Amino acid sequence: MYFLCEGNTEEGTLSRKYSVVVTADPALPPLNADEEVFVRAWGRAYLTLARSVDADMISEARLTLREYMVLMYLSEAPDRRLRMSELAAVSDLSLSGMTRIVGLLEGHGDVERVKCAEDGRGWNAVLTDAGLAHLKRAYPTHLASVRRHLFDHLEGFDVGCLARAMELIAGPAGCGPTVRVRVNRAGA
Repeated sequence: MYFLCEGNTEEGTLSRKYSVVVTADPALPPLNADEEVFVRAWGRAYLTLARSVDADMISEARLTLREYMVLMYLSEAPDRRLRMSELAAVSDLSLSGMTRIVGLLEGHGDVERVKCAEDGRGWNAVLTDAGLAHLKRAYPTHLASVRRHLFDHLEGFDVGCLARAMELIAGPAGCGPTVRVRVNRAGA
């Protein structure tokens, strides 16, 4: 396998071709051609879809896709409230990332933070009436964007089957990996 690495230096553009030796468990069969195409296309589609829907949401609804999803999860929760840690888990964000997003939404009047009545230690995010109205105004943009960037390309496919496959891969909402990995390449 080869890859090309390019970078800018003070002297100009540096370009090198590297050969990579990849070893794998001999018990694991290599990907067949269709699997390889699928893995590469899935990576591109995942990034493209998220970026496209996010751009539509920002330009038309004045919400990022993450902010929209937070409002959506809160709208579906009992009493439109979730503990911050639960909201972070179902949104697949770190607690600090959720705190930042809720802070932004709180600044716009869409969400309030309220001390948890159960134990007095944690915080709940509560969807306000203004936040629910904002979510309802943003819904048509989200719907149109998801249809245009995703479902219009899936005509003829069994979407229920695709959904079940995605659920198997992702696992239940809120049960995904919460570990953030940093790669140290200093010794590489």
